[in-house]
Amino acid sequence: MEELEPAFRALADPHRRTLLDRLRERDGQTLGELWAALPQMTRFGVMKHLRVLEDAHLVTSRRDGRRKLHFLNPVPIRLIADRWISRYAAPLVEAMADIKHTVERRTMSEAPKHVYEVYIAATPEQVWRALTESEFTKQYYYGNTIESDWQPGSPMVYRNPDGTAAIECEVVEADPPRRLVHTFFFPGTDDSPSRCTWSIEPRGEATLLVLTHDEFDAETPTYRSVAHGWVPILSGLKTLLETGKPLAISYPAAEGVRD
Repeated sequence: MEELEPAFRALADPHRRTLLDRLRERDGQTLGELWAALPQMTRFGVMKHLRVLEDAHLVTSRRDGRRKLHFLNPVPIRLIADRWISRYAAPLVEAMADIKHTVERRTMSEAPKHVYEVYIAATPEQVWRALTESEFTKQYYYGNTIESDWQPGSPMVYRNPDGTAAIECEVVEADPPRRLVHTFFFPGTDDSPSRCTWSIEPRGEATLLVLTHDEFDAETPTYRSVAHGWVPILSGLKTLLETGKPLAISYPAAEGVRD
């Protein structure tokens, strides 16, 4: 996979791995805060390492007022695992290391948030169909189908294979094939729904898909659950569109499929 070569090169440097470890411990840090993890380097040196990590899509950055905050993007690491590790030794690796693939971004009010990015060798129209048609979702979204007329204010429901409602949503905004915003609610869990924003941007022969999951009341059960759940979904969507085949992911028998 040529697209993963920058990630391999970026991970080869121990200083860059230190920066990723620092972001895994606490996401949404400034350059100055990350510099403290590498006091032997100059500020410019840390900046260069962050630029390499951003070019490899292992780190994303967002402006928050006058600050530039950096966030861990675990999707390329998961894609490496899916291609190289899970193919040969997934049960052993999963049992030895439960890697928390979490990208959370905090606003000035410290509201919890997850942000994910993935590049897909497909058109925006194909990505939109994969997000909104059951023919696709049941192959990468834990077997769930999806129902909606995609009008603002209309219900949007993910259904389990037995027909029961898995996730209850409401369409906030639908602008195919560029943007989809909807609420997100697991029945019987949080007191109020959170929000998902899917941004679909053409990038040459690829499409950049950005998922922002926010408006959590706090670090709720849903917030903690989707930290693990979104990464295999995004990896599966990418694999399905690029190869035409579902992504087979193995989990230790004691754990089963994670939420």
